[in-house]
Amino acid sequence: MGNFRGLKVWQRSKDLAVYVYTITGKGDFSRDLGLRDQIRRATVSIASNIAEGDELNTNKQAIHFFFIAKGSTAEVLTQTIISHEIGYIDPKTAAHIQEECDAISRMLTKLIQSRMVKRAV
Repeated sequence: MGNFRGLKVWQRSKDLAVYVYTITGKGDFSRDLGLRDQIRRATVSIASNIAEGDELNTNKQAIHFFFIAKGSTAEVLTQTIISHEIGYIDPKTAAHIQEECDAISRMLTKLIQSRMVKRAV
């Protein structure tokens, strides 16, 4: 605990947030302040909750924040689907974000399971 920058899931989610900031700063997406800000907040929330959870003193607290981060991946995925369907992002970009969300969600599941085992011991 306490070394969130060393967690691959944190690194990957931070990179996703940077990527989302980049793509939402261009074209029609940059002018849709509501959707733009929502997807940005959701992606930042993933990395932020991983960091916060890892810095806490107990696995119980950490697991709670990891579940919140996992929920945020579903938010980002939903917002990506909507963004693609209304023409803000192309299929390749949408697929990349979906792949990242799926991978991060799987990594969080493994991290949660790992912390649950440690908590039970």
